[in-house]
This record gives sequence, structure tokens and C-alpha cells, in this order.
Amino acid sequence: MTDRPMIAVTPLMDYGRDSLWMLPGYMDAVLRAGGTPVMLPLTDDADAMEQCAERFDAFLFTGGPDVGPSVGDDAGAGAVDTGEPADGGNGATHADDRTSNGANGHTPNGADDDAGDDATGRSEALSPERDRMESRLLPAVMRLDKPILGICRGIQFINRYLGGTLWQDLPTEHPSGVEHHMNPPYDAFGHTVTLTPGTPLAGLFTGRREIAVNSYHHQAVRELAPGLRVMATAPDGVIEALWRPASRFLWAVQWHPEFLYKVDPRSQAIFDAFVAAARGE
Repeated sequence: MTDRPMIAVTPLMDYGRDSLWMLPGYMDAVLRAGGTPVMLPLTDDADAMEQCAERFDAFLFTGGPDVGPSVGDDAGAGAVDTGEPADGGNGATHADDRTSNGANGHTPNGADDDAGDDATGRSEALSPERDRMESRLLPAVMRLDKPILGICRGIQFINRYLGGTLWQDLPTEHPSGVEHHMNPPYDAFGHTVTLTPGTPLAGLFTGRREIAVNSYHHQAVRELAPGLRVMATAPDGVIEALWRPASRFLWAVQWHPEFLYKVDPRSQAIFDAFVAAARGE
């Protein structure tokens, strides 16, 4: 009998081909870490999501299209009792919920760059189906306190659903010289991030104050949701990684370790830590 944990992976959607698909990096990095990855169906059926939350050992919230503007509007921190003050302990007031709008531009993770224009003037894609699905799945998994790893869209969705806000378009709302939207190949480094001392990510990379990461996004965490804490920041102050101390394992990163894991041991180490948590280690 195998002791490999079963890792649920949220699906990518190709609207042009009317199909679900998956980048091999998500699956291969989990396999390398000793887990068995399984792509979930795209559904907002509450019973199905509850069943998945119960049956799988851990959950990977993948990258992809933008977090839609309605995410968190009827849920937020109230859907999962964080036991934290409304400002998340970081002084954020969440006054401008308009920052939750916009798009991600995730060509590496399945967005259609030819999708319709949004309020930012960019041509990006939304996925209301994923928004609805993940809005069912995330609270169900958190109630069971099972390990969660969010990547790119994943960090943005988790933060927004739990009551935080987003930069909807970094080049216009938070301009800087940092390259957050690098060109391929994506298994290369785009910029560095500074690790926050005393956090799990800093502990994973003992002795390092900075690490190099890749980067492909234009939406990002702006104000933290209640209960979340920063684990890494870009040189321009953009939040690049977060965690939830009250959870057994809830980490999320803005970069793409699923592209770097073959060439960067630190990227694989993130998946290793996630799967180890799924094993109860």
C-alpha cells in the first residue's frame, strides 16, 4: 500500500478549444516531491467540492486567468473564521475594493491574450467558472485544515477571497523598474525577492536573504487579507509570497516554480515542503 499523498490540482481552461488542460510542470514537480497529482473537474457543485476536500490530502491552486471582480464579495474572511482583526495585523483598511478588478495575462498558465478588453485597457481573460469553483473549494479545504499551495493566480485568489485587495494592473497602478511580466523562456530568472525573516520560506532557504525568481503577472496582492502574513517581497515592494500561520500549511507564491523546478532546486523545495505537509510531516 503506497503512502504517496493524493494532491488535487485546480484545472486550466482553454476557452478557444472548449477543453480543460494542465501544464506538466505542476504535475511533474508534485511527482518529484513524492505526491500523486490529480487534476480536478471544473465545477462549482458544492457536494463535489466538499467530496474533493475530504478525499484529497492537499490542494494546489494553479496559475491562470484573472481573479474576477466578484470574488470575495459574498465570502471574504467571514467564510472561514480566521480569528484575526479585520486589518490582518498589517494596518490595511481594504478601502479600495476596485483593486480586485482586472486581469492576469497568464499566457504560461492558460489565459487567452486575445480575450476581450477590460477596464485597464489590456486584453486578458477571466474565468468565472474557476472563480466559482475555487470559491467553493478553498473554504471547504480550509475548514478541514488541509495543506494548500497557491501559485500566481493562486496567491491572488486566496488573498482576495479571504478579504484582501489586489493591484489590478501593476504597470499603471504601481509602476517600477522591476520586470513582473518577463518574456519566455520562463525557466529563467526575472528578478529577486527578499525573504521575510522568521517565516517558513526563510526557514526553508536558511542562510539566504534573497532568492531569484521568474515572473509573469500584472495583477498582484495589494493589501493582505486578515490572517495572512508576508513571506517575500520584490524590490519594488510587491508582495511575492504569503502564508497563514493559523493553518497547518497555507503558502502561496507570486512566481512560477512549476517552470523553474528542473533548473532551480529552491523551486522544487517548495513542492517538497508542500507534499511533506500532505504526508503529515
